[in-house]
Amino acid sequence: MNRFKSSAELKASAREHLLGHYGTVIGAFLIVSALMGIVTIAVSLIVDLGTIPGTIIYYAIMFLVSILTGLFSSGSAYLYLKLICGRPVSVGDLFYGFQLYPDKAIVIQAWITLITYLSSLPQIVLNYMMMANANHLGKMMNLMLPYALSLILSGVVSVMLSLFYAQTYFLLHDFPQYTARELLQKSRRLMVHHKGRLFYLYVSFLPLLLLGLLSWGLALLWVIPYMAATEAEFFLDLIKNNAEAAV
Repeated sequence: MNRFKSSAELKASAREHLLGHYGTVIGAFLIVSALMGIVTIAVSLIVDLGTIPGTIIYYAIMFLVSILTGLFSSGSAYLYLKLICGRPVSVGDLFYGFQLYPDKAIVIQAWITLITYLSSLPQIVLNYMMMANANHLGKMMNLMLPYALSLILSGVVSVMLSLFYAQTYFLLHDFPQYTARELLQKSRRLMVHHKGRLFYLYVSFLPLLLLGLLSWGLALLWVIPYMAATEAEFFLDLIKNNAEAAV
């Protein structure tokens, strides 16, 4: 009978493997955050979000940027898999996604980003309408409920995607012979009967994430790598106890 680790056990193992490596994982987190922050700010300054063409150009550029983040997601998965397996890690591992099957990483992220954007389309449209009617209180109030519902829809889809495809980049490094489509399918199959476990794991980090926000983001330098390491622990535990994953 398979015996999966509890959330507490996964977290404890993650903390143990992180000891002595916080400088590396925090450095990797800061690099990705800085790059994304610079790109986002630069695009916001260049593109006029007050016009429809400007809004379309902005989201088109951010769509492409989001797809390219798949390379860093792949590198991050590689870094944390090495960490959890007790192998030496370095900040340079973050860029491993640019070397190992970058085309697959981009296709994987393109699929996830496309679904995310389609689910966010009502929110994007309503957000533009609210900005255009900022001086009309009555119209703004009429848009509040649809906008709130669009936020909920976008949030639900994002959570479901994170559950279905949480193992994709880890699988890419364990099973590089598979195509991007096969890796996405394999992640979905692997998460059958385990989405609740992973969702509970995510929810258990909410107090720490709140602490991170209250500390002006400083605590997030520890919380985010802690979450990533725990996710890698979850993946290895899932692989170890799932016979189908070994096929």
